[in-house]
Amino acid sequence: MMNAFNGKFSNASSAGRLAGVTAAVQRMLERQAAPEPTGPQPSRTPPTIDGVPETGGATGAGPASRPAAGPDWLQLVPPEVRGMVEAHLPTGLRDVIGQAGSGYALPGGGLAHPFPAPSGVAVPDGAQFLSGTFSNQAGSRPYKLYVPSGYKGQPVPLIVMLHGCTQSPDDFAAGTGMNAAAEEQTCLVVYPGQTTNANAQKCWKWFSAEDQQRGRGEPSLIAGITRQVMQDYAVDLQRVYVAGLSAGGAAAAVMGETYPDLYAAIGVHSGLACGAARDLPSALAAMKRGSGAVAHGKAGSGVQRRIVPAIVFHGDRDTTVSPRNGDDVVAQATQDVSLRTRVHTGQAPGGHAYSRTVHSDGTGQPMIEQWVIHGAGHAWSGGSTAGSYTDPQGPDATGEMLRFFGEHPHPAPTQAT
Repeated sequence: MMNAFNGKFSNASSAGRLAGVTAAVQRMLERQAAPEPTGPQPSRTPPTIDGVPETGGATGAGPASRPAAGPDWLQLVPPEVRGMVEAHLPTGLRDVIGQAGSGYALPGGGLAHPFPAPSGVAVPDGAQFLSGTFSNQAGSRPYKLYVPSGYKGQPVPLIVMLHGCTQSPDDFAAGTGMNAAAEEQTCLVVYPGQTTNANAQKCWKWFSAEDQQRGRGEPSLIAGITRQVMQDYAVDLQRVYVAGLSAGGAAAAVMGETYPDLYAAIGVHSGLACGAARDLPSALAAMKRGSGAVAHGKAGSGVQRRIVPAIVFHGDRDTTVSPRNGDDVVAQATQDVSLRTRVHTGQAPGGHAYSRTVHSDGTGQPMIEQWVIHGAGHAWSGGSTAGSYTDPQGPDATGEMLRFFGEHPHPAPTQAT
């Protein structure tokens, strides 16, 4: 990120920055007094990451929680924002904002808590779910690798899955059901893990300028994990893909921009375009309103540009990351390219309706798919309640991503750095 948000604030320049950060955070708090609950409260299904319980598309069940004064106010900031805010507040500002924020209420039914993270992920006979660590000049990150029972040393596809804030590889695997899908289709799946040392809420730092460049920061770590698996196992070089949710979705968009020679296609679920933010204030603004079309070439990939096929999912009632960001991902992928557009509509059995827009090239080959899930919030569409931040009522994002990936092999893959 820019120097103003990199490391600690200097005492001499704190005053001006305090006001800006204070204003940014306080805008996240609704200026409404929250009534205290009285009488017995109705039971509620576990909420998604944006604090909206998924109960047939209803929103805002129950009264909002009242923030407490003092440092505890930070726990009432939505997790996606909290990781950025907590990591960049100068000393003493938390108490100041906590006192100022006392008596305000969050919109959408109060603070969202994830499902309990699973203690382990079930693995069928003959399959493996292995732990590993990768290190380079940018640091070190753990990862989990799913090896399906059908893998016998033959070249197979590799899917890189990037979790959202507060999640873990095991949690993300359980919620998306990607391991089970990979078992059926004989794919390797690797789940890089963000650490609390890198970000307090385990958010991938998609909003940091340094972490949107090839060969630097987190992109180098994610690409390094990808290549490590490619070295250790037989991987079809034409079928290496990356996908993610929320902060992980934004990181997947970054990987598509910075390593178009490595990844054949990307999946962005409830995420943002590469370059949507370069620092904390622009990140908060982009999450709230979108950033508009983002030009290519800002990520410094150093390789020849190509259209990186992308499948994009976003709930149209997402209050954590504005659905406009899904439009921005599509705009970035299709910039300077003339594609034909066709819209399909449908509905998941017993669940959400959706609109699916397909952008095809002159030969009729679909290059971009954008799924807008009507009535859905900030959660993995069609996911399992075994993991956090999922919406079982949506269409199956996992299955659709694997189907889309299978239709898009890389025309000229490389393992070059």
